[in-house]
Amino acid sequence: MTEELLINITPYEVRAAFVAESVLQEIYIERRQHQGLVGNIYKGKVHRVLPGIQAAFVDIGLERAAFLHVSDLKSKTPDINIRDHLQQGQEILVQVYKDSLGSKGVRVTTQLTIPGRYLVFVPELKQLAFSQRITDEAERARLSSMLTVNALGSYVFRTASTAATQQELTAESEHLPTLWTDVLTRSKTAKVGELIYAEMPIELRLLRDRVTDAITRIRVDQAAIVADMQEFCKRHMPNLTDRIEYHPSTQPIFDIYSVESQLQKALHRKVYLRSGGYLIFDQTEAMTTIDVNTGSFLGHGNQEDTIFKTNVDAISVIARQVRLRNLGGIIIIDFIDMLDRQHKEQIVQLLIEALSKDTVRTEVSELSSLGLVQLTRKRTRESLERVLCVPCPVCQQRGTVKSLETMGYEILRELRHTARNFSWPGFSIMASSVVVDYINTYQADKLKELALEIERPIKLQVESTYTQEHYDIISMSEKE
Repeated sequence: MTEELLINITPYEVRAAFVAESVLQEIYIERRQHQGLVGNIYKGKVHRVLPGIQAAFVDIGLERAAFLHVSDLKSKTPDINIRDHLQQGQEILVQVYKDSLGSKGVRVTTQLTIPGRYLVFVPELKQLAFSQRITDEAERARLSSMLTVNALGSYVFRTASTAATQQELTAESEHLPTLWTDVLTRSKTAKVGELIYAEMPIELRLLRDRVTDAITRIRVDQAAIVADMQEFCKRHMPNLTDRIEYHPSTQPIFDIYSVESQLQKALHRKVYLRSGGYLIFDQTEAMTTIDVNTGSFLGHGNQEDTIFKTNVDAISVIARQVRLRNLGGIIIIDFIDMLDRQHKEQIVQLLIEALSKDTVRTEVSELSSLGLVQLTRKRTRESLERVLCVPCPVCQQRGTVKSLETMGYEILRELRHTARNFSWPGFSIMASSVVVDYINTYQADKLKELALEIERPIKLQVESTYTQEHYDIISMSEKE
């Protein structure tokens, strides 16, 4: 299967799309104003200890205190009590492992790590360890023979290490402890709330953590970032260097393979199956439910075969949509009721196989008597809907619409593209009053910068009949 990575970079956000056979598989969106903090190490100060829930709040310089549970302390002593390890006012080093989700602050740990492409360096670890995906004992033994425990700690072999050479593993095993030494040195003079170690920008993180040999091409629409990514690959994964290429801006990079339109569809509640059936996705704070329906599919056999065929068709689509929408926590799938026991067993097995391609850990329960399957998928970042949308103010918040921030960025992207392709004397943005007010209040500087960049004026105009998601960009001459 041909896979590509497309990266769209603007001054205000980075969007990265993994595409296989022209179908969007995963999307990563990181906005400059809400950059991910996972992997960052801070010098923190214990703000409050809560023995009742065996947790503490730690001040790391953010608007909200970070949450530290007793299970995330370095100590491995059974039945430890958080009061025996933390006191109010104590200064500690912590690392973010889960970004702020909804109303919850970031989650942190004192079990610090320094990740690389093939290895993760763990300070004070006494023995070599392995990714859960490396299950073959012979392969573990082969990898173990290549490295020894460092004086400062040891290593966890990542899944990618199985394809690494001795030279690559040795080089990384020597580099990672030097980063840890820098952390220790900086922590001695750092103030509370100071960032001690910063994770790499998203485009380099994706190279390190997500790109494999299966990715045949990496296209990026900013030349400077291409140079940074190629330099990173030369040092850490030279076999991928030539796959990174600059995509000129004559055509928006997300128009390739219709990624932009596929991204919009990923926000829809209903997803159609090739057989004629369809899925309904409902995302709430507590869980996500996925309902499988036969729709217009009548089949050519008996009813049981028709139902089984629809359920089978749904599985690959569900697996892709879970990754694409980045659904986390509890996910309930309501398959169409089946009577045949073998059909039920096959559905669960096929679902497990389809989800095994997911890089995020997912556990699958058995099919219940009601035809329900429960998934639990690790939640480390917000879902696509939570990133791009807000509760709809019109329908008593039963649905969602694109957020004003999302609309502002979408309009700026479209303006930049339009200006490259049309020699209009100026541009008028026609949008709803709430969108115009938002841009004037929060994105006016970005609009002025863009006007200077394209060397033409840009005006905003309120259209009372437009909804929050509706806008048009027209030539200023047309308005005159």
